[in-house]
Amino acid sequence: MTDSTENREEILEESEEAKAAETAETADEEAKQEEGAAQETESAESEAADSGKESGEEKEEEVKGEGQEAGQDDSELRYLRLMADFQNYKKRVEKEKKDLYSYANEKIMTELLAVLDNFERALDHDTGDGFREGIEMIFKQLTDVLEKSGLAEIPALGEEFDPNVHSAVMTEETEDYESGKVSGVMQKGYTLNGKVIRPTMVKVAN
Repeated sequence: MTDSTENREEILEESEEAKAAETAETADEEAKQEEGAAQETESAESEAADSGKESGEEKEEEVKGEGQEAGQDDSELRYLRLMADFQNYKKRVEKEKKDLYSYANEKIMTELLAVLDNFERALDHDTGDGFREGIEMIFKQLTDVLEKSGLAEIPALGEEFDPNVHSAVMTEETEDYESGKVSGVMQKGYTLNGKVIRPTMVKVAN
């Protein structure tokens, strides 16, 4: 009886030890699995962080590159605008300088036109061959000087009436000229280097 009881107790103890060993082994496997899962998670997080860092760096480099390209484009546009403004400024200054040289004598030329008118009136009145010859020489000398300075007489008699260079004072019925033609000149007109400084006063045929 006693031996049977002891044998039963030994079997129970062995069974409990086997269960405890099995439980411990199961716990070890679960711990290993959890540790492995934790390592995998940590590795995945590390890779994700590295990937995010690399992606962020690439994006930052792209943004920097785009910013640099945009800055270069803006600088180039500003440079081109400055060059265009400078070229326009040079052209404007050159034109103003040219106009200044061309028309610097406009005032004195305009005043001398009255002198020319008086010379022509004097020549219309013949007071003797000697006097007329002297007046013609002076008149020719004066007109040569003025022409060298850019003065030119505006063609009028028989020309088509042009309001840009002619000033119509009156119209007349005449068979000598067609309608719209200048039939008479009442006062000569002149240009200075191509610019009208006095239009021609004319009569126009109907």
